[in-house]
Amino acid sequence: MITTVVSESLGTDTLSDYVQQEDYLSHRGYTELNNNFIGIASYNIFNGIYIATIFGGGFFFDLFWPARAESPSVRVAWKVCGILACFSCAATAIAMTYIVVTGHATIPAQVPPQVLAGLPKSKDAPLRYRDSGRAMASAMLLWPGLLFTIASTILLWFANNHNEVYGAEATHVREQNEKERRDLESGEAVPAGSSATEQADGLSNGTRDGTQVNGNHEPKLTHNSAPRQMNGAEQHAAQEQGAYAGT
Repeated sequence: MITTVVSESLGTDTLSDYVQQEDYLSHRGYTELNNNFIGIASYNIFNGIYIATIFGGGFFFDLFWPARAESPSVRVAWKVCGILACFSCAATAIAMTYIVVTGHATIPAQVPPQVLAGLPKSKDAPLRYRDSGRAMASAMLLWPGLLFTIASTILLWFANNHNEVYGAEATHVREQNEKERRDLESGEAVPAGSSATEQADGLSNGTRDGTQVNGNHEPKLTHNSAPRQMNGAEQHAAQEQGAYAGT
């Protein structure tokens, strides 16, 4: 995209020089025939804008709105526009190269030297197009632009096919989301707000050594806990208390 836009800019600058030169001669009664370069340079403007619109728009859409919903017709339109961009760039590169290398502007009448001397010296608009450095650079930049346009179209096709089957997320993101979904379904996910220490210690109304712990941290027997065995001193005290109660 960048190379085609640079080619368009150089061609437009050269185009303006030839137009100004033609106007200068026409005001003095002479004609310059340069419609072949004017025509291909004008089409190169369309070619650069078209490629920049398709691939530039696709780049920014994927960058800022990757998970957008597109109808099947829109996806087909993306692919068709990419193919048309390849044909347009190829036609422009072939025609531009041929015209610049072999073509030239023509002035049918003999122009007096004093008229030619009045041409703006800063303008690079020689009658033979290949003598213009900007015209040659514009033509040559179209060829790497064509290769990049073909590569971008292939990438566009693969990206659209991937999104149709898997969605816009990358492979590792899909695998992570699938793992989290399976963990939630199997109940292995840790509840929010709880920690591993709390679960191990059982501080929130849990059990420890067969004894239930209530909110005030007081031991409370559960149905699974057995009575604690009394030692000798406790048994002697209980017997004395029973004898006293019997009297």
